[in-house]
Amino acid sequence: MAFVKAINGQDVDALAELMTPQHRFIDSLGGVTEGRDTMRAGWVEYFRMVPDYTIEIKETFCDGPVVVMLGVVGGTYAADGQLSAENRWQTPAALRALVEEGKVAEWRVYADNEPIRQLIAKRG
Repeated sequence: MAFVKAINGQDVDALAELMTPQHRFIDSLGGVTEGRDTMRAGWVEYFRMVPDYTIEIKETFCDGPVVVMLGVVGGTYAADGQLSAENRWQTPAALRALVEEGKVAEWRVYADNEPIRQLIAKRG
């Protein structure tokens, strides 16, 4: 939950501190990004694009080192650096974390990204 809190606070330093050095991020299309430093840079860019990105967790399930969270993700696409209500999006999501020694070794997102894809296509 500290990882989700860091995301909701757009706190890249806290996110990096909570990742293992070999952290893996797997997006909803199966794309893989590896390494804490690479992901730190990735979160910086994502928060530029969606500065108010948040995760709202509705249910959590744990099985040893695996945590699955169900909820909603969303934010405002800020192509021009401005937050405009017409660029707000939200979608249901499942998130899976693999935790090793108190740090997130893998973060996997299962979500329909079509709402933000449409905004990017429309607004550029």
